[in-house]
Amino acid sequence: MIGTVLGVGSLVVILSLTTTVQSQISSKFDRFTATSVTIDDVRSDDSIAFPFTPEAETRAAKLNGVSAVGTRWSVQLDSQGVSTWNVPAQPQIQVLAATPGYWTTVGAHFDAGGPFSPFHERAASNVVVLGASAARQLGIGALESQPTVAIADEPYSVIGIVDDVRAQSDTLLSVVIPTRSALKRWGSPTAKAQATMTISTRLGAATQVAREAPLAVAPAELGSLRAVPPPDPKSLRNSVNTDLSGLLLALGAVCLAIGAVGIANTTLIAVFERTGEIGLRRSLGARRRHISAQIMTESGMLGMVGGALGAGVGVLVVLGVSVAQHWAPVVDPMVAFASPLVGMVTGVLAGIYPAWRGAQIEPTEALRS
Repeated sequence: MIGTVLGVGSLVVILSLTTTVQSQISSKFDRFTATSVTIDDVRSDDSIAFPFTPEAETRAAKLNGVSAVGTRWSVQLDSQGVSTWNVPAQPQIQVLAATPGYWTTVGAHFDAGGPFSPFHERAASNVVVLGASAARQLGIGALESQPTVAIADEPYSVIGIVDDVRAQSDTLLSVVIPTRSALKRWGSPTAKAQATMTISTRLGAATQVAREAPLAVAPAELGSLRAVPPPDPKSLRNSVNTDLSGLLLALGAVCLAIGAVGIANTTLIAVFERTGEIGLRRSLGARRRHISAQIMTESGMLGMVGGALGAGVGVLVVLGVSVAQHWAPVVDPMVAFASPLVGMVTGVLAGIYPAWRGAQIEPTEALRS
């Protein structure tokens, strides 16, 4: 019975947690990914003007359904990298230029300090925000001492350390300066700067914004822009849910099979221990089918009771995990109510071989033993 409890309980836990986790994935995907539009700079050469000007960002922000707009590009350094007073130049650390709205569009979370403001942008201030990984490489863990970093031998004051983003994850590996600071020092970015404009929209507006944004950003140079709308949330979510369900259902089936093997093993041992009882029944007129029916009935009842107990244990585990993770538990009633039937079928199947072995016992040999 314990084997069935564990097997059915594991099956209930896996199926219910799968549904619960799927609802969490779906809600997060719909809330963030489905509201993000990216516009890439795909200029073929530098003779075409840089499209992401401050005026272009302002026009994009005025589109209906837009909640935030941010621009970024990679600053092309010659040979010098980023350094501090006690850490030599680190050329592998990427330097990004970004507008203040960029932090909102990527869902940035700051471990210390904060992002640069529109004032820093307008003044082209020498300030920098460090990604968490870049900060560790530069030996900066706090801002109380007002640390500075040198970018190509020019000092920049560190005003924030970002430790998490929901998009553009390479930000955590980079140092980020205001765009006007980059323009003042290095000039307009080239076609190789991988410039992008990220637009956050309200739910349902992303497709429309993806069509309208290139016209608002650079109406005269539409060929230099590529708008990337979010993927279809329904098809992508269904694909993720199908893959996750298939994987965890297979794990649940393995747990149930292990429980069935436990029942078969225990039942077979019980048959050997009850050889005398079986021989006595056979000598009093019981046929082989009566012995088989008795053993399979017992194993089926063990499986049914174990399935009912396993369903209860599984539901309690799901509730406990959901409360600990602050999730809304999702338990299909059919899974819980069908568990005793699943346990009974498992028990009957597990009892087939022990029932056959028990039916083969001869009365004379059984009484002699």
